[in-house]
Amino acid sequence: MKTALLIIHILIGSGLVGLILLQSSKGGLGGGLGAGEFYRSKRGAERVVFSGTIILAVLFFITSIVSLFVH
Repeated sequence: MKTALLIIHILIGSGLVGLILLQSSKGGLGGGLGAGEFYRSKRGAERVVFSGTIILAVLFFITSIVSLFVH
């Protein structure tokens, strides 16, 4: 059980890193401080990557907590 959880945790972490690297770096902190472009909504693949990042982050958090209680 512990080994399977560890493998799942590593796969989720790898996917999370990949999705973070795919995201555009134009919407960082500078955009919130007035240095960026005008507000625009996320469309198409950008929205899928953004949603996938959130989902994998939540799953990574859950598997981290579960691994604390599995012996």
